[in-house]
Amino acid sequence: MKWDPAKYVQFGGYRDRPYFDLTARVHAEAPKHVVDLGCGPGNLTATLAERWPKAEVLGLDSSPEMLAKARDHAARAANLSFQLADIAGWSPSPLTDVVVTNAALQWVPGHRELLPRWLDALKPGAWFALQVPGNFTSPSHTLMRQLAESEAWAGRLAGVLRHDDVVGDGSEYLGIMLDAGCDADAWETTYFQLLPGADPVLEWVRGTGLRPVLAALSAEEAREFEAEYSALLAEAYPAGPHGTVFPFRRTFAVARKRD
Repeated sequence: MKWDPAKYVQFGGYRDRPYFDLTARVHAEAPKHVVDLGCGPGNLTATLAERWPKAEVLGLDSSPEMLAKARDHAARAANLSFQLADIAGWSPSPLTDVVVTNAALQWVPGHRELLPRWLDALKPGAWFALQVPGNFTSPSHTLMRQLAESEAWAGRLAGVLRHDDVVGDGSEYLGIMLDAGCDADAWETTYFQLLPGADPVLEWVRGTGLRPVLAALSAEEAREFEAEYSALLAEAYPAGPHGTVFPFRRTFAVARKRD
């Protein structure tokens, strides 16, 4: 599945906010090795390099398109680098002080089994911070799945969209972190985002959740699917006098390995 960095950052102000809310809870004072799992285009990973200028900050992502953009940020920061890698095959090194993963683990099947192993491998005092979507039951996602599973589309889109086992809730991640010998905190936030323009929710999901559907269809089929989906979204998210309100729920969890 190919990613479009320009489309992904289209709503940058809104997409970035959960990252800063997450990393604000990481209280590492002078880490030496910081890893961002699923770093995307690298603009947010670059803020970690600015925050901890004496740390080596590494961003990992499986998308060559995203990393091509990310390397522009690496060229401007001596302590920042990026690598092409599959998160599922990653493990912390003995030097790793901080791990951040923002809006990435939902793309990693089995990540809830990987998480205990990652936490177990961290050294005492290290931090692990994650953020995942909490909106798989929102109309933006349920309508997409219902349309994909309809008689007209099921033959081409069967099995394309995962949802039942994609992510856990805050209590599940909290339990995993506590069981791994960490002090931990978990919470959920719903951002009521005011999106401008025509078809703003469709524009939003084009950058993320709709990507598997678009990858599975021809260009003509994708246009047909989007037209049907757009009509459903317009009913679920009617435009108001100030724009379209799009509730955006996220799940956060932060752990510090006990000394």
